[in-house]
Order: sequence, then C-alpha cells, then structure tokens
Amino acid sequence: MDLPINPPVEPMLAKSVARLPTDPGLTYEPKWDGFRCIVFRDGDEVELASRGGKSMTRYFPEVVAQVRAQLPERCAVDGELIVIRRDGPGGQPRLDFEQLAQRIHPAASRVALLAGTTPADFVAFDLLALDDELLVDQPYPARRERLVRALSGVRPPVHVTQVTTDPETARRWFEVFEGAGLDGLIVKPADLPYQPGKRLMAKVKHARTADVVVAGFRWHKSGPVVGSLLLGLYDDAGVLHHVGVSASFTMARRQELLDELAPYREGTGEHPWAHGDHERGQRIPGGVSRWTGDKNLDWVPLRPELVVEVGYDAMEGDRFRHTARFVRWRPDRDPRSCRYDQLDRPVRFDVDQVLRGDPAVTVPPAGDTPA
Repeated sequence: MDLPINPPVEPMLAKSVARLPTDPGLTYEPKWDGFRCIVFRDGDEVELASRGGKSMTRYFPEVVAQVRAQLPERCAVDGELIVIRRDGPGGQPRLDFEQLAQRIHPAASRVALLAGTTPADFVAFDLLALDDELLVDQPYPARRERLVRALSGVRPPVHVTQVTTDPETARRWFEVFEGAGLDGLIVKPADLPYQPGKRLMAKVKHARTADVVVAGFRWHKSGPVVGSLLLGLYDDAGVLHHVGVSASFTMARRQELLDELAPYREGTGEHPWAHGDHERGQRIPGGVSRWTGDKNLDWVPLRPELVVEVGYDAMEGDRFRHTARFVRWRPDRDPRSCRYDQLDRPVRFDVDQVLRGDPAVTVPPAGDTPA
C-alpha cells in the first residue's frame, strides 16, 4: 500500500464537554455508536484500521467488498463501522452495538456467517487523502467538501454522515437521534486540521443518573479487593435483572468498598440471581465468553439491600450500554423501588432517516415529536 498516508494512523479524537458549544463556525454531526475505523484503499488493497491501530479487515469482508466497489481507487477515509438492527422492538431500525461487538470472532467460518446475517455499514465523516494528495493540513470545511464530492455516488451500506452548522438543529438532533441508537454529537471547529491522536474535537453525550441495587461484586484482578459492583433493577413483575457494572475506582476505594460490603455477604440465602428465571427473561451476571477469554468472572453474591446512585449515558436494551459511574450510596431508598420506570427512555427513531439526512430530520418542525 502506497498512499500519501498509510496505516497505522491514530484517528483524531474528541474530548467530552458538558454543554453544546455554540461558537461561530462550528460544525455538528451525529456521534455514531460503533467501531471507529479509518479505511485505506490503494486499488484492490484495502485495510480497515481500528482506533488502536489494529486491523479489522478480516472481520468485515462485506465492508472490504463495498470499499472496493464504492470508494475512490486511492483514498484514506475516517469513519465508523455500525450494525443496524431491523427486527428489534417497535420495528424501527436502530444501531445495535452488541451485534457489532459479536463480529470480532477468531473463527473464519463464524466471520463469514456473521458477515451475511449482521452485515456492517460504513459511515464516512472525514477525508485524509485522495489519490496522491494529502489533506490532513486543510481545514475541516475543505476536507468535508472534498469528502462529499468524492463519495457523492455512494449508496447504502456506505454513507456520508450528515452535518449542520445550525446550533438549534444540532440541539434537536441531540434530543431525537438517541432514539435511533446514536451516542450524542461531535463538534468540530471550522479551522480544524486533521491531527492524529489529538483531542481537538468536542463530544456531547447524554448524562443521566439512576438508583440501582447492588446485588454482588467481582474481585479485582490484582488481588482481594472489589473489582466491580454488579447492579440490578426490578421489572414490573418484581424480577431483579442484572443491568451492568460500576468499576472505576482507585485502589484505596476498592479496599474501602470491600469493608462496606462485608455485612451484606452474610445470609444471602436463595439469591435472586442464583439460577435465573428464564421464563420471564431474567438477566443474570454472565460467565466466561469468547470476549473475556480466561478472565475470572466469578462473582460474590450480596443481599440485595444496598442502593447506589450511578451515572450512565445510555441504555442498550435493558442494560447500561457502558460502565456506570458510582455517584453515592442511597441509604434512603428502598431497593424494591429501584425499577426500570425511573429510566429516561428516548423516543424511538429511525436510523435510516439519520443516514439519509431527510429534510424532516435536518430542519424539524418546532415542537414536533418524531414517530
């Protein structure tokens, strides 16, 4: 491969901000919840490079085929690999990060099967090089204009992300796109060159809290201290479901947590996660899988009497999409009151509309509620 820029290349990154910036000249675009991927193409030679510089080429043969069919003969394009689920609740297409994660599999036969059953789309949002021209030193609007022209003929499953320079439209996107499985917004300054590995963009994500039950914990890999808290919520039938973990603690705090949890390790009796109520679809902590390898996922049951407030950004089905952030203990809360109905559920939204950039999405009527 002989391009003006060749792998490995670290993608340009974004830093989190609490509020949507509205400075003049900013560009806003959806934050796709997928695998960051820089696509390098030099004729028939194609490389799909991950954020960490690792090759994802063998895992996404259908994307490689689309790159050869639709992208310019020689280019480097920054974007995101996504999987769209079209058979989920409500019938509206939405992003599914869990199905995307399952695409990373060591067996070639499994890779081939998943490429057909859960194929990935590629969403392009920046152009690093085209033919023999290196574009990273050009300001973002110039790169965007070149990207749109170079990929003007692409069709799904290849897309060019939509953008806006209007803060009000961006705010509307932030409200409604979450219902399609998107992660928030990316904000880019007008004069921004492409600087690999630098956090020069901004990202705005939803920030929420919930009161959840602590029903167990896992040991830390380094020794006999708490590694992660296992979190649960009750459904309307009174079934406690495992919804995620809280795990970002200092070593000193891990030891403190062990002492705080000690009284609840006694008298656990028939724990609600001991077996799992399959008839009612109960989620319980999982065991070793191909994603965890030899990692010890044994867990210690606790009497489900402790309530903790955690911060989270979004849900993936009935669980937290990412690791939840410990905020504080809630001794004033009854564990049985920690139910799903406290969660902020976004209105379902069609991800195909986001990808198409339908006019109704780009300039929504004031006060309109998406279907």
